[in-house]
Amino acid sequence: MSDSVSGREKRGLSPAALLVAGAFFMEFLDGTVIATALPDMGKTFGVEAVELNIGISAYLITLAVLIPASGWIADRFGARKVFTLALAIFTLASVLCGLATSVESFVAMRIFQGVGGALMVPVGRLAVLRTTPKHQLITAIATLTWPALVAPIIGPPLGGFITSYADWRWIFFINLPIGLVAILLALRIIPDIRDEQRRPFDLPGFLATSVAMIAFVYAMEALGADQIQQGITFTLLTVGAVAAYYALRHFRRAAWPMIRLDALQVPTFRVTMYGGSLFRSSISTVPFLLPLLFQVGFGMDPFHAGSLVLAVFVGNLTIKPATTPLIRWLGFRRLLLINGALNVLALLACALLTPTTPVWLILLILYLGGVFRSVQFTGISTLAFADVPSGQMSYANTLFSTATQLAVGLGITLGAIGIRLGERVSDWLALSAVPGISFRLAFVFIALICLVGMFDTFRLTRDAGSSVSKRAK
Repeated sequence: MSDSVSGREKRGLSPAALLVAGAFFMEFLDGTVIATALPDMGKTFGVEAVELNIGISAYLITLAVLIPASGWIADRFGARKVFTLALAIFTLASVLCGLATSVESFVAMRIFQGVGGALMVPVGRLAVLRTTPKHQLITAIATLTWPALVAPIIGPPLGGFITSYADWRWIFFINLPIGLVAILLALRIIPDIRDEQRRPFDLPGFLATSVAMIAFVYAMEALGADQIQQGITFTLLTVGAVAAYYALRHFRRAAWPMIRLDALQVPTFRVTMYGGSLFRSSISTVPFLLPLLFQVGFGMDPFHAGSLVLAVFVGNLTIKPATTPLIRWLGFRRLLLINGALNVLALLACALLTPTTPVWLILLILYLGGVFRSVQFTGISTLAFADVPSGQMSYANTLFSTATQLAVGLGITLGAIGIRLGERVSDWLALSAVPGISFRLAFVFIALICLVGMFDTFRLTRDAGSSVSKRAK
Protein backbone atom coordinates (compact mmCIF):
# COMPACT_ATOMS: atom_id res chain seq x y z
CA MET A 1 0.00 0.00 0.00
CA SER A 2 2.69 2.50 1.00
CA ASP A 3 4.79 1.61 -2.05
CA SER A 4 1.91 2.31 -4.41
CA VAL A 5 1.17 5.59 -2.68
CA SER A 6 4.83 6.55 -2.85
CA GLY A 7 4.94 5.78 -6.55
CA ARG A 8 1.81 7.81 -7.17
CA GLU A 9 3.28 10.75 -5.25
CA LYS A 10 6.41 10.65 -7.41
CA ARG A 11 4.33 10.73 -10.55
CA GLY A 12 2.22 13.54 -9.11
CA LEU A 13 -0.87 12.33 -10.94
CA SER A 14 -3.55 9.88 -9.84
CA PRO A 15 -6.24 8.19 -11.95
CA ALA A 16 -8.87 10.00 -9.87
CA ALA A 17 -7.28 13.38 -10.62
CA LEU A 18 -7.17 12.61 -14.33
CA LEU A 19 -10.81 11.47 -14.34
CA VAL A 20 -12.00 14.58 -12.51
CA ALA A 21 -9.95 16.70 -14.90
CA GLY A 22 -11.73 14.95 -17.78
CA ALA A 23 -15.11 15.71 -16.20
CA PHE A 24 -14.01 19.31 -15.70
CA PHE A 25 -13.07 19.43 -19.39
CA MET A 26 -16.49 18.14 -20.45
CA GLU A 27 -18.25 20.71 -18.26
CA PHE A 28 -16.14 23.65 -19.46
CA LEU A 29 -16.49 22.55 -23.06
CA ASP A 30 -20.29 22.64 -22.78
CA GLY A 31 -20.05 26.14 -21.36
CA THR A 32 -18.17 27.50 -24.41
CA VAL A 33 -18.91 25.22 -27.34
CA ILE A 34 -22.43 26.53 -28.00
CA ALA A 35 -21.35 30.17 -28.39
CA THR A 36 -20.71 29.78 -32.14
CA ALA A 37 -23.88 27.68 -32.56
CA LEU A 38 -26.29 30.27 -31.14
CA PRO A 39 -27.36 31.73 -34.52
CA ASP A 40 -28.20 28.27 -35.92
CA MET A 41 -29.96 27.30 -32.69
CA GLY A 42 -31.93 30.54 -32.90
CA LYS A 43 -33.13 29.59 -36.38
CA THR A 44 -34.21 26.16 -35.13
CA PHE A 45 -36.20 27.63 -32.25
CA GLY A 46 -37.46 30.67 -34.19
CA VAL A 47 -35.82 33.30 -31.96
CA GLU A 48 -32.93 35.75 -32.18
CA ALA A 49 -29.52 34.36 -31.29
CA VAL A 50 -29.06 36.83 -28.43
CA GLU A 51 -32.24 35.52 -26.76
CA LEU A 52 -30.55 32.14 -26.31
CA ASN A 53 -28.12 33.64 -23.83
CA ILE A 54 -30.65 32.46 -21.21
CA GLY A 55 -29.55 28.91 -22.05
CA ILE A 56 -25.97 29.77 -21.10
CA SER A 57 -26.97 31.83 -18.07
CA ALA A 58 -29.41 29.21 -16.74
CA TYR A 59 -26.67 26.58 -16.85
CA LEU A 60 -24.10 28.77 -15.11
CA ILE A 61 -26.49 30.08 -12.47
CA THR A 62 -27.61 26.53 -11.64
CA LEU A 63 -23.96 25.78 -10.96
CA ALA A 64 -23.66 28.82 -8.71
CA VAL A 65 -26.82 27.91 -6.76
CA LEU A 66 -25.84 24.29 -6.11
CA ILE A 67 -22.05 24.47 -5.71
CA PRO A 68 -22.27 25.60 -2.05
CA ALA A 69 -24.36 22.54 -1.23
CA SER A 70 -22.06 20.09 -3.04
CA GLY A 71 -19.62 19.74 -0.14
CA TRP A 72 -22.39 18.84 2.32
CA ILE A 73 -23.91 16.36 -0.16
CA ALA A 74 -20.55 14.63 -0.70
CA ASP A 75 -19.91 14.42 3.04
CA ARG A 76 -23.32 12.91 3.68
CA PHE A 77 -23.63 10.39 0.83
CA GLY A 78 -20.02 9.72 -0.17
CA ALA A 79 -17.95 11.23 -2.97
CA ARG A 80 -18.05 8.17 -5.25
CA LYS A 81 -21.85 7.88 -5.29
CA VAL A 82 -22.42 11.61 -5.74
CA PHE A 83 -19.76 11.99 -8.43
CA THR A 84 -21.12 9.02 -10.41
CA LEU A 85 -24.71 10.26 -10.10
CA ALA A 86 -23.60 13.74 -11.22
CA LEU A 87 -21.95 12.25 -14.31
CA ALA A 88 -25.14 10.34 -15.12
CA ILE A 89 -27.30 13.47 -14.74
CA PHE A 90 -24.93 15.56 -16.86
CA THR A 91 -24.80 12.93 -19.62
CA LEU A 92 -28.56 12.38 -19.73
CA ALA A 93 -29.23 16.13 -19.71
CA SER A 94 -26.78 16.60 -22.59
CA VAL A 95 -28.73 14.16 -24.74
CA LEU A 96 -32.01 15.85 -23.81
CA CYS A 97 -30.54 19.27 -24.73
CA GLY A 98 -29.80 17.86 -28.17
CA LEU A 99 -33.39 16.63 -28.49
CA ALA A 100 -34.96 19.96 -27.41
CA THR A 101 -37.58 21.40 -29.77
CA SER A 102 -38.19 24.78 -28.12
CA VAL A 103 -36.33 27.44 -26.16
CA GLU A 104 -38.27 26.51 -23.02
CA SER A 105 -37.37 22.82 -23.19
CA PHE A 106 -33.75 23.66 -24.02
CA VAL A 107 -33.43 25.98 -21.01
CA ALA A 108 -35.04 23.37 -18.75
CA MET A 109 -32.53 20.74 -19.85
CA ARG A 110 -29.65 23.20 -19.43
CA ILE A 111 -30.78 23.68 -15.82
CA PHE A 112 -30.91 19.88 -15.41
CA GLN A 113 -27.43 19.70 -16.91
CA GLY A 114 -26.27 22.36 -14.48
CA VAL A 115 -27.42 20.19 -11.57
CA GLY A 116 -25.03 17.48 -12.74
CA GLY A 117 -22.22 19.94 -13.37
CA ALA A 118 -22.65 21.58 -9.96
CA LEU A 119 -22.06 18.25 -8.21
CA MET A 120 -19.63 16.68 -10.68
CA VAL A 121 -16.59 18.93 -10.51
CA PRO A 122 -16.64 20.25 -6.91
CA VAL A 123 -17.26 16.78 -5.48
CA GLY A 124 -14.63 15.22 -7.71
CA ARG A 125 -12.15 17.92 -6.78
CA LEU A 126 -12.96 17.43 -3.10
CA ALA A 127 -12.28 13.69 -3.41
CA VAL A 128 -8.91 14.33 -5.05
CA LEU A 129 -7.73 17.06 -2.68
CA ARG A 130 -8.72 15.16 0.46
CA THR A 131 -6.64 12.16 -0.60
CA THR A 132 -3.62 14.11 -1.92
CA PRO A 133 -0.56 14.73 0.29
CA LYS A 134 0.01 18.42 0.98
CA HIS A 135 3.32 18.53 -0.88
CA GLN A 136 1.50 17.29 -3.99
CA LEU A 137 -1.36 19.79 -3.86
CA ILE A 138 0.18 22.14 -6.43
CA THR A 139 0.45 19.31 -8.96
CA ALA A 140 -3.07 18.11 -8.18
CA ILE A 141 -4.56 21.58 -8.53
CA ALA A 142 -2.70 22.11 -11.80
CA THR A 143 -4.11 18.83 -13.08
CA LEU A 144 -7.64 19.83 -12.14
CA THR A 145 -7.45 23.31 -13.65
CA TRP A 146 -5.84 22.69 -17.05
CA PRO A 147 -9.22 21.93 -18.67
CA ALA A 148 -10.33 25.47 -17.85
CA LEU A 149 -7.61 26.64 -20.25
CA VAL A 150 -7.82 23.93 -22.90
CA ALA A 151 -11.61 23.57 -23.22
CA PRO A 152 -12.21 27.21 -24.17
CA ILE A 153 -9.52 26.89 -26.85
CA ILE A 154 -11.27 23.90 -28.42
CA GLY A 155 -14.86 25.00 -27.73
CA PRO A 156 -15.59 27.80 -30.24
CA PRO A 157 -13.96 26.20 -33.32
CA LEU A 158 -15.37 22.77 -32.40
CA GLY A 159 -18.85 24.26 -32.06
CA GLY A 160 -18.41 26.07 -35.36
CA PHE A 161 -17.17 22.93 -37.10
CA ILE A 162 -20.04 20.77 -35.82
CA THR A 163 -22.60 23.44 -36.68
CA SER A 164 -21.20 23.99 -40.18
CA TYR A 165 -20.72 20.37 -41.19
CA ALA A 166 -23.28 18.46 -39.12
CA ASP A 167 -25.95 19.92 -36.83
CA TRP A 168 -25.76 21.89 -33.57
CA ARG A 169 -27.50 19.04 -31.75
CA TRP A 170 -24.35 16.92 -32.06
CA ILE A 171 -22.61 19.37 -29.74
CA PHE A 172 -24.60 17.70 -26.96
CA PHE A 173 -24.83 14.17 -28.36
CA ILE A 174 -21.01 13.75 -28.29
CA ASN A 175 -21.18 13.80 -24.47
CA LEU A 176 -23.02 10.46 -24.44
CA PRO A 177 -20.07 8.08 -25.13
CA ILE A 178 -17.70 10.23 -23.05
CA GLY A 179 -20.13 10.28 -20.12
CA LEU A 180 -20.75 6.52 -20.19
CA VAL A 181 -17.02 5.76 -20.06
CA ALA A 182 -16.53 8.27 -17.25
CA ILE A 183 -19.35 6.69 -15.21
CA LEU A 184 -17.75 3.24 -15.44
CA LEU A 185 -14.35 4.63 -14.45
CA ALA A 186 -15.80 6.64 -11.55
CA LEU A 187 -17.25 3.50 -9.98
CA ARG A 188 -13.76 2.00 -9.95
CA ILE A 189 -11.32 4.78 -9.09
CA ILE A 190 -13.07 7.61 -7.20
CA PRO A 191 -12.46 7.14 -3.45
CA ASP A 192 -15.64 6.78 -1.42
CA ILE A 193 -14.77 9.37 1.20
CA ARG A 194 -17.29 11.01 3.49
CA ASP A 195 -17.31 13.10 6.65
CA GLU A 196 -17.97 11.10 9.80
CA GLN A 197 -19.36 14.21 11.50
CA ARG A 198 -22.90 14.72 10.22
CA ARG A 199 -23.50 18.46 10.23
CA PRO A 200 -27.05 19.61 9.52
CA PHE A 201 -27.92 20.98 6.10
CA ASP A 202 -28.47 24.73 6.11
CA LEU A 203 -31.85 24.76 4.36
CA PRO A 204 -32.73 28.41 5.14
CA GLY A 205 -29.35 29.60 3.83
CA PHE A 206 -29.62 27.45 0.72
CA LEU A 207 -33.14 28.65 -0.11
CA ALA A 208 -32.28 32.29 0.51
CA THR A 209 -29.19 32.26 -1.72
CA SER A 210 -31.07 30.36 -4.43
CA VAL A 211 -33.92 32.87 -4.46
CA ALA A 212 -31.50 35.81 -4.46
CA MET A 213 -29.42 34.52 -7.36
CA ILE A 214 -32.36 33.47 -9.51
CA ALA A 215 -34.21 36.74 -8.90
CA PHE A 216 -31.18 38.88 -9.76
CA VAL A 217 -30.43 36.91 -12.93
CA TYR A 218 -34.00 37.06 -14.21
CA ALA A 219 -34.15 40.77 -13.40
CA MET A 220 -31.08 41.29 -15.55
CA GLU A 221 -32.59 39.11 -18.26
CA ALA A 222 -35.65 41.37 -18.18
CA LEU A 223 -33.40 44.44 -18.52
CA GLY A 224 -31.81 42.87 -21.60
CA ALA A 225 -35.14 42.03 -23.27
CA ASP A 226 -36.59 43.92 -26.22
CA GLN A 227 -39.47 45.29 -24.18
CA ILE A 228 -38.47 46.13 -20.63
CA GLN A 229 -41.26 45.35 -18.17
CA GLN A 230 -40.48 47.74 -15.34
CA GLY A 231 -42.92 46.24 -12.87
CA ILE A 232 -41.54 42.70 -13.18
CA THR A 233 -37.94 43.93 -13.15
CA PHE A 234 -38.46 46.03 -10.01
CA THR A 235 -40.23 43.15 -8.25
CA LEU A 236 -37.44 40.72 -9.07
CA LEU A 237 -34.75 43.15 -7.90
CA THR A 238 -36.65 43.72 -4.65
CA VAL A 239 -37.10 40.00 -4.00
CA GLY A 240 -33.43 39.39 -4.78
CA ALA A 241 -32.26 42.16 -2.46
CA VAL A 242 -34.45 40.97 0.44
CA ALA A 243 -33.32 37.35 -0.01
CA ALA A 244 -29.65 38.37 -0.21
CA TYR A 245 -29.96 40.51 2.94
CA TYR A 246 -31.60 37.64 4.83
CA ALA A 247 -28.95 35.18 3.63
CA LEU A 248 -26.09 37.42 4.76
CA ARG A 249 -27.62 37.91 8.21
CA HIS A 250 -28.31 34.18 8.47
CA PHE A 251 -24.74 33.19 7.53
CA ARG A 252 -23.34 35.47 10.25
CA ARG A 253 -25.59 34.02 12.96
CA ALA A 254 -26.14 30.35 12.08
CA ALA A 255 -24.19 27.63 13.91
CA TRP A 256 -23.74 25.60 10.70
CA PRO A 257 -24.02 28.07 7.80
CA MET A 258 -23.80 26.83 4.24
CA ILE A 259 -21.32 29.64 3.49
CA ARG A 260 -19.04 31.19 6.10
CA LEU A 261 -18.22 34.87 5.56
CA ASP A 262 -15.18 35.04 7.86
CA ALA A 263 -12.76 35.32 4.94
CA LEU A 264 -14.33 38.65 3.90
CA GLN A 265 -12.51 40.19 6.86
CA VAL A 266 -9.25 39.55 4.99
CA PRO A 267 -8.55 42.68 2.85
CA THR A 268 -7.02 40.87 -0.13
CA PHE A 269 -9.81 38.31 -0.27
CA ARG A 270 -12.44 41.03 0.01
CA VAL A 271 -10.99 43.01 -2.91
CA THR A 272 -10.91 39.94 -5.16
CA MET A 273 -14.52 39.20 -4.26
CA TYR A 274 -15.88 42.66 -5.06
CA GLY A 275 -13.81 44.28 -7.81
CA GLY A 276 -12.63 40.86 -8.94
CA SER A 277 -16.22 39.73 -9.51
CA LEU A 278 -16.84 42.71 -11.81
CA PHE A 279 -13.73 41.78 -13.77
CA ARG A 280 -14.81 38.14 -14.06
CA SER A 281 -18.25 39.25 -15.24
CA SER A 282 -16.75 41.50 -17.92
CA ILE A 283 -14.30 38.97 -19.36
CA SER A 284 -16.89 36.18 -19.36
CA THR A 285 -18.85 38.11 -22.00
CA VAL A 286 -16.04 37.88 -24.56
CA PRO A 287 -16.71 34.26 -25.73
CA PHE A 288 -20.41 35.22 -25.96
CA LEU A 289 -20.05 38.56 -27.79
CA LEU A 290 -17.28 37.79 -30.26
CA PRO A 291 -19.01 34.92 -32.16
CA LEU A 292 -22.17 37.03 -32.39
CA LEU A 293 -20.18 40.02 -33.66
CA PHE A 294 -18.49 37.93 -36.35
CA GLN A 295 -21.55 35.90 -37.39
CA VAL A 296 -24.53 38.22 -36.95
CA GLY A 297 -22.67 41.50 -37.32
CA PHE A 298 -20.12 40.65 -40.03
CA GLY A 299 -21.88 37.69 -41.72
CA MET A 300 -19.15 35.08 -41.15
CA ASP A 301 -19.89 31.35 -41.04
CA PRO A 302 -19.74 29.59 -37.63
CA PHE A 303 -16.44 27.80 -38.27
CA HIS A 304 -14.67 30.96 -39.44
CA ALA A 305 -15.99 32.90 -36.47
CA GLY A 306 -14.96 30.16 -34.03
CA SER A 307 -11.48 30.00 -35.54
CA LEU A 308 -10.96 33.73 -34.93
CA VAL A 309 -12.15 33.45 -31.33
CA LEU A 310 -9.51 30.76 -30.90
CA ALA A 311 -6.92 33.56 -30.75
CA VAL A 312 -8.31 34.76 -27.41
CA PHE A 313 -7.82 31.41 -25.75
CA VAL A 314 -4.42 30.83 -27.34
CA GLY A 315 -3.41 34.06 -25.62
CA ASN A 316 -4.85 32.71 -22.35
CA LEU A 317 -2.73 29.59 -22.59
CA THR A 318 0.60 30.87 -23.90
CA ILE A 319 1.06 33.53 -21.20
CA LYS A 320 0.62 31.08 -18.32
CA PRO A 321 4.35 30.27 -17.88
CA ALA A 322 5.15 33.98 -17.57
CA THR A 323 2.39 34.85 -15.10
CA THR A 324 4.22 33.80 -11.92
CA PRO A 325 7.44 35.73 -12.84
CA LEU A 326 5.29 38.79 -13.61
CA ILE A 327 3.58 38.58 -10.21
CA ARG A 328 6.94 38.30 -8.43
CA TRP A 329 8.44 41.16 -10.45
CA LEU A 330 5.61 43.68 -10.19
CA GLY A 331 3.70 42.51 -7.11
CA PHE A 332 -0.04 42.00 -7.07
CA ARG A 333 -1.15 45.63 -6.76
CA ARG A 334 0.94 47.04 -9.59
CA LEU A 335 0.30 44.04 -11.84
CA LEU A 336 -3.49 44.17 -11.40
CA LEU A 337 -3.57 47.93 -12.05
CA ILE A 338 -1.36 47.90 -15.16
CA ASN A 339 -2.81 44.74 -16.61
CA GLY A 340 -6.35 45.81 -15.70
CA ALA A 341 -5.92 48.95 -17.79
CA LEU A 342 -4.67 46.81 -20.68
CA ASN A 343 -7.79 44.65 -20.34
CA VAL A 344 -9.99 47.73 -20.71
CA LEU A 345 -8.07 48.81 -23.81
CA ALA A 346 -8.35 45.31 -25.32
CA LEU A 347 -12.14 45.37 -24.88
CA LEU A 348 -12.33 48.84 -26.46
CA ALA A 349 -10.20 47.59 -29.37
CA CYS A 350 -12.86 44.95 -30.09
CA ALA A 351 -15.36 47.79 -30.48
CA LEU A 352 -13.23 49.16 -33.34
CA LEU A 353 -13.30 45.96 -35.42
CA THR A 354 -15.08 46.10 -38.78
CA PRO A 355 -15.72 43.60 -41.61
CA THR A 356 -12.76 45.13 -43.47
CA THR A 357 -10.28 44.86 -40.59
CA PRO A 358 -7.34 42.68 -41.74
CA VAL A 359 -7.47 39.16 -40.31
CA TRP A 360 -3.94 39.46 -38.90
CA LEU A 361 -4.97 42.56 -36.93
CA ILE A 362 -8.12 40.87 -35.59
CA LEU A 363 -6.04 37.89 -34.48
CA LEU A 364 -3.47 40.17 -32.82
CA ILE A 365 -6.12 42.14 -30.90
CA LEU A 366 -7.88 38.98 -29.75
CA TYR A 367 -4.60 37.27 -28.84
CA LEU A 368 -3.42 40.22 -26.71
CA GLY A 369 -6.85 40.40 -25.09
CA GLY A 370 -6.49 36.74 -24.16
CA VAL A 371 -3.05 37.39 -22.69
CA PHE A 372 -4.27 40.28 -20.52
CA ARG A 373 -7.40 38.52 -19.26
CA SER A 374 -5.41 35.39 -18.37
CA VAL A 375 -2.84 37.34 -16.34
CA GLN A 376 -5.58 39.27 -14.52
CA PHE A 377 -7.64 36.17 -13.78
CA THR A 378 -4.63 34.25 -12.45
CA GLY A 379 -3.50 37.22 -10.37
CA ILE A 380 -6.92 37.70 -8.79
CA SER A 381 -7.42 33.97 -8.14
CA THR A 382 -4.00 33.66 -6.50
CA LEU A 383 -4.31 36.83 -4.42
CA ALA A 384 -7.70 35.72 -3.13
CA PHE A 385 -6.19 33.03 -0.91
CA ALA A 386 -2.78 34.61 -0.26
CA ASP A 387 -3.66 35.89 3.24
CA VAL A 388 -6.56 33.59 4.18
CA PRO A 389 -5.74 31.54 7.33
CA SER A 390 -5.59 27.80 6.74
CA GLY A 391 -8.55 27.21 9.05
CA GLN A 392 -10.77 29.36 6.83
CA MET A 393 -9.45 28.07 3.49
CA SER A 394 -12.23 25.54 2.84
CA TYR A 395 -15.06 27.99 3.46
CA ALA A 396 -13.23 30.73 1.56
CA ASN A 397 -12.90 28.38 -1.41
CA THR A 398 -16.65 27.66 -1.35
CA LEU A 399 -17.48 31.37 -1.21
CA PHE A 400 -14.99 32.22 -3.96
CA SER A 401 -16.19 29.39 -6.21
CA THR A 402 -19.82 30.43 -5.81
CA ALA A 403 -19.06 34.10 -6.48
CA THR A 404 -16.97 33.19 -9.51
CA GLN A 405 -19.71 31.04 -11.01
CA LEU A 406 -22.31 33.72 -10.35
CA ALA A 407 -20.10 36.39 -11.90
CA VAL A 408 -19.67 34.31 -15.05
CA GLY A 409 -23.41 33.73 -15.31
CA LEU A 410 -24.18 37.40 -14.79
CA GLY A 411 -21.49 38.29 -17.31
CA ILE A 412 -23.36 36.51 -20.09
CA THR A 413 -26.48 38.43 -19.14
CA LEU A 414 -24.52 41.70 -19.09
CA GLY A 415 -23.42 40.91 -22.63
CA ALA A 416 -27.05 40.62 -23.72
CA ILE A 417 -27.89 43.88 -21.95
CA GLY A 418 -24.94 45.52 -23.71
CA ILE A 419 -26.28 44.40 -27.08
CA ARG A 420 -29.74 45.79 -26.32
CA LEU A 421 -28.22 49.09 -25.18
CA GLY A 422 -26.10 49.11 -28.34
CA GLU A 423 -29.24 48.73 -30.45
CA ARG A 424 -30.90 51.67 -28.72
CA VAL A 425 -27.82 53.91 -28.90
CA SER A 426 -27.23 53.09 -32.57
CA ASP A 427 -30.87 53.96 -33.35
CA TRP A 428 -30.52 57.22 -31.42
CA LEU A 429 -27.32 58.15 -33.28
CA ALA A 430 -28.66 56.89 -36.64
CA LEU A 431 -25.84 54.33 -36.91
CA SER A 432 -28.00 51.24 -37.43
CA ALA A 433 -26.59 50.70 -40.94
CA VAL A 434 -23.04 50.28 -39.59
CA PRO A 435 -22.17 46.53 -39.61
CA GLY A 436 -22.20 45.00 -36.14
CA ILE A 437 -22.63 48.36 -34.40
CA SER A 438 -24.82 47.04 -31.55
CA PHE A 439 -22.24 44.35 -30.69
CA ARG A 440 -19.38 46.83 -30.95
CA LEU A 441 -21.11 49.25 -28.60
CA ALA A 442 -21.70 46.32 -26.23
CA PHE A 443 -17.91 45.98 -25.93
CA VAL A 444 -17.74 49.64 -24.85
CA PHE A 445 -20.34 48.92 -22.16
CA ILE A 446 -18.40 45.88 -20.93
CA ALA A 447 -15.12 47.84 -20.95
CA LEU A 448 -16.68 50.41 -18.62
CA ILE A 449 -17.75 47.64 -16.21
CA CYS A 450 -14.20 46.28 -16.27
CA LEU A 451 -12.88 49.78 -15.53
CA VAL A 452 -15.20 50.16 -12.52
CA GLY A 453 -13.94 46.82 -11.19
CA MET A 454 -10.37 48.13 -11.27
CA PHE A 455 -11.01 50.86 -8.70
CA ASP A 456 -11.20 48.31 -5.88
CA THR A 457 -7.57 47.41 -6.63
CA PHE A 458 -6.41 50.82 -5.34
CA ARG A 459 -7.38 49.63 -1.85
CA LEU A 460 -4.60 47.05 -1.91
CA THR A 461 -1.38 47.83 -0.07
CA ARG A 462 1.93 47.78 -1.94
CA ASP A 463 2.91 44.50 -0.26
CA ALA A 464 -0.50 42.79 -0.68
CA GLY A 465 -0.01 39.06 -1.12
CA SER A 466 3.77 39.29 -0.66
CA SER A 467 3.81 35.99 1.23
CA VAL A 468 2.79 34.31 -2.04
CA SER A 469 4.51 36.55 -4.59
CA LYS A 470 7.79 36.44 -2.58
CA ARG A 471 8.35 40.03 -3.64
CA ALA A 472 10.36 42.18 -1.32
CA LYS A 473 8.37 44.81 0.55
